[in-house]
Amino acid sequence: MGNDFLRWIMTFCMVYSVSGEGCSLILKPSRVVVGFGEPVSVSCEAARPVRVLGWESAISAAHTQQDLSVQWKVDSLIDWIEEPICYGVFFTAPRQCEEKLNLVLYKTPDSVSIRPVNHTGPMVEGKEYQLLCEVQNIAPVQYLTLRWYRGQTEVYNHSFSDLTSSSPVQVSSILVVTPTRAENGAQYRCVAELELGPEGPQPPPTVTSEPLNASVYFPPAFLSPEPEVLDLTEGAEIFLNCTATGNPAPVYSWQSSHPMQERMEDEAVLTSSSLLPGTYTCTASNTLEKKSKQFTVKGKAKGV
Repeated sequence: MGNDFLRWIMTFCMVYSVSGEGCSLILKPSRVVVGFGEPVSVSCEAARPVRVLGWESAISAAHTQQDLSVQWKVDSLIDWIEEPICYGVFFTAPRQCEEKLNLVLYKTPDSVSIRPVNHTGPMVEGKEYQLLCEVQNIAPVQYLTLRWYRGQTEVYNHSFSDLTSSSPVQVSSILVVTPTRAENGAQYRCVAELELGPEGPQPPPTVTSEPLNASVYFPPAFLSPEPEVLDLTEGAEIFLNCTATGNPAPVYSWQSSHPMQERMEDEAVLTSSSLLPGTYTCTASNTLEKKSKQFTVKGKAKGV
């Protein structure tokens, strides 16, 4: 039994396979990036005389005898688990060696969408919100980067290099925002980018979501918030400017220290030649807050 076991070991050692630097096979190209459903062709060449040269593949196997080159070719690659291997059986040891093709089959997503999480309607300045970007059926996910934009500025990016999947998957990313009034009307976008390396398409393929228009509510703020003192000249018009910014747009009301003062219009700017000296208070309000501003009108004789 001992001699039989020794002969079995010797036979095994004669037919073992090697790969890498000790192998005399060259793949051209050595790394292939191909889109789902696209054709692909790779040549395997032997650097020294070979008895048999071929490809092991689930969908397109091929082999040749004593030729120094053999081609693996697929008209439309749709197999997500395809891992073609070129093998060579040589006249001298090692009897057989193998080279596995570095094959990347990719697919751009069916859709990229963006929406708020647990929220509808306008956002309020200073509050925290979450925006969700969802990507449907993309592969390979480990090459994906999701880039978040506000307007033309990239504000966040999310890499998925820690995930591994050769077939299409669904992934998502969350952006946390605390909007300011300056961001009212801003557009948020999510861009799915497949960074497939120098062998892949240049520039990298991207799919962009429809924009999300941000409506930000904020309380009224006067353009000139400080109290104002104005001199009233007899017969001349006077302007009390109470203009304020806000979202929703502020509505205005006026109050006077003169109970008998005629009714004043609910406008941002009060213009009149019949105002009496005294104190006038303007209130700008929206659904969030009320703000008031005071005007003091002093009498002044005509021509003085």
